[in-house]
Amino acid sequence: MKDTIAAAATAMTSAGIGIIRISGDDAVGTADRIFCAKSGKKLADCLSHTIHYGYIMEGQEIVDEVLVLLMKAPNSYTREDTVEIDCHGGVLVMQKILETVMRHGARPAEPGEFTKRAFLNGRIDLTQAESVIDIIHSKNDFALKSSLSQLRGSVLKKIQNLREQVLHETAWIESAVDDPEHYSLDGYGEHLSATVKGIKGEIQHLLDTAGQGKILKEGIHTVIAGKPNVGKSSILNALVGSQRAIVTEIAGTTRDALEEHVNLNGISLNIIDTAGIRDTDDVVEKIGVEKAKEYLEQADLVLYVVDGSRELSEEDYEIARIIRGKNVIVLMNKSDLGQRAAQENFSEMFSGIGFDIKKHVLLVSAKEGDGMEKLAERIREMFLQGNVTYNDEVIITNVRHKHALEQAAQSLSLVEESIENGMPEDFYSIDFMNAYEQLGYIIGESVEDDLADEIFSKFCMGK
Repeated sequence: MKDTIAAAATAMTSAGIGIIRISGDDAVGTADRIFCAKSGKKLADCLSHTIHYGYIMEGQEIVDEVLVLLMKAPNSYTREDTVEIDCHGGVLVMQKILETVMRHGARPAEPGEFTKRAFLNGRIDLTQAESVIDIIHSKNDFALKSSLSQLRGSVLKKIQNLREQVLHETAWIESAVDDPEHYSLDGYGEHLSATVKGIKGEIQHLLDTAGQGKILKEGIHTVIAGKPNVGKSSILNALVGSQRAIVTEIAGTTRDALEEHVNLNGISLNIIDTAGIRDTDDVVEKIGVEKAKEYLEQADLVLYVVDGSRELSEEDYEIARIIRGKNVIVLMNKSDLGQRAAQENFSEMFSGIGFDIKKHVLLVSAKEGDGMEKLAERIREMFLQGNVTYNDEVIITNVRHKHALEQAAQSLSLVEESIENGMPEDFYSIDFMNAYEQLGYIIGESVEDDLADEIFSKFCMGK
């Protein structure tokens, strides 16, 4: 934390501008040793949050013509003195400036070290720090909006409110135990039971958003399956909007899985196009079939493609048996050639698991593009109850947060058991404090150093 650190905050590539970021106690001094302002002023003598035009110098040699942004502590991202050098974009010029900065007082920043310093210096909590990397990796508008809301402190405020409620009751119990003359616990169990029920309800509401949060953040793990030559690769191409997969009239063209990410009207699909599932003596194709079955086991959604222009075969029924129990949307492809496969057959295939033909079967033509627009609607209904409108509700998108909330809820359940069993009030406060610590784990107040290191190691160097 005492070191002055520096890193490229933009990609090392050909671009209009590049940014080199410096932060630490000697950030201004380091910049002053290499920056020659056109005004002749030293940055140390300038006001915070000002921009200065000049040159980066290495001795008497001009390295680049730049703009320098000065942000003095504590009003900066890291709450340390921070200098950002806006230079010309390009690998060579950025590298030369970064090397010059290193030679005059800074060391290379570790991954995520700028954000880590913002966290350690109390500018942001751990949920806000994690939202930074989520914003960078956002795959759709809803994930981006959720991450921005978390960066503004939506999760922090909610967790703080829950902790305040827990701490208030814990303090009352401790006060009553220490000073029974002034604090009475008569009838307190009934009041506490209602309070705990309310807190647990708020936690459960957050946990109920975790499934949707995972989908918004990571996307739906989707597998396209079916027997050979039914148009699986054509379906993939139609979803991607380009000829991503090779399509021929020859059955078994697809031998290996092909992965693509698709943003389907705001819903992220991580799609895997698999080899056609059938019995085969071809060694290579057989490997592809086995891999297809493995992908199906891990799928959140199966797009089961059949050739609607032909009657269903035993292979179709066998594939249906493999994917029973999964979230399935049947795509009856080649509708432009006429329909011979009866939709009622799918009720028989998937009987007893709530399969609805109207919801789970779509007539499509990958060749003509017919019916594909209805797919996003069906997926919304299946995974998001038809609602993909972000309304500023706190949504849990982080597995770590979900686990801590589950642990806090479990501790509160133990409080309820103690109340029901008439246990001494000391028992309440023990479990209450466990819940308090678990909630603190989310925002980083009781996080271990190795976990913090792991979280920030996933960041890029300049963030």
